[in-house]
Amino acid sequence: MAKLILTIAILLLCFAVATIVRSAQRRIAIEAEYPAEGQFLNVDGHTVHSLQMGSGPDVVLIHGASGSTRDFTFSLASKLAEEFRVTMFDRPGLGYTPALAPQCVTLNAQTDLLVRASLQMGIDTPIVVGHSFGGALVMSWAVNHPDRIAAAVSISGATYPWPGKLDGFYKLLSRPVLGPIIANILSAWVPRSYVRGEVEGVFLPQHAPVGYADHIGAELNLRPESLVANAQQRTDLRAQLRSLSKSYATIAIPIEILHGTADKTVDPEIHSAALERDAQSAHLTRLNGVGHMPHHVDEPAVIDAIRRAATRAGLR
Repeated sequence: MAKLILTIAILLLCFAVATIVRSAQRRIAIEAEYPAEGQFLNVDGHTVHSLQMGSGPDVVLIHGASGSTRDFTFSLASKLAEEFRVTMFDRPGLGYTPALAPQCVTLNAQTDLLVRASLQMGIDTPIVVGHSFGGALVMSWAVNHPDRIAAAVSISGATYPWPGKLDGFYKLLSRPVLGPIIANILSAWVPRSYVRGEVEGVFLPQHAPVGYADHIGAELNLRPESLVANAQQRTDLRAQLRSLSKSYATIAIPIEILHGTADKTVDPEIHSAALERDAQSAHLTRLNGVGHMPHHVDEPAVIDAIRRAATRAGLR
């Protein structure tokens, strides 16, 4: 029995060492393949990765869960830059912006950081555009910083609490000790083919544009700290939206909402239809047959919504 226990201990130790080494090697390879696209700001001691292009009225783009600035630089940002000054940030814990804390990073804390980053870049009252999880930050920005936003645009935005159980996998990953252990194992051993398959699944019933998977750098999310941050933020989101959504009726700025009727990731009725109902200045555009990624599948509709927001805000 003692020999068996010793053998198991040695095997576990070997696996742990191999996992640590492989995770570190994959990090180096992934970051070399998908380097930071922009510049790094020091916002009250915290690093924020940002990217800016174009000129005109200010537009801030906020990516969703498991995303980064690369979701917008694939196409949308350069199109918008023809008539707007476009600024993108990696949200805390994702891309190249470090997490604010190992746990309990609230929507308000993320929003406060990005507002301060915007001000540091000379952006006072932008149009703030958010996709999916980014839509929650847009609404937090509008509720908690009403003097620092000209208009809001929610693209497939998660804006209300939803029914059902919390995802057990993300809940497990968000735990203080167990989460990082699991994250390191996943970082080391999950095949890249699986990550590419997950990217394609987000677009259903459409397909990802040609070249998107190569550009987006979804493998950046395999870094342990990104896995943990993403899980923690997803796990905590519903409770935070329960509180935040009570203030939507107080928002006075223009709100443009776009949501695909075939979105199976963020329900259009629970989130966007409810936002149009509750926010006095909200206007919803339903995109028939479109899934969760309108800013790639129906890019002209998204650009038109941002233009409408600019016009309604008196910026053009």
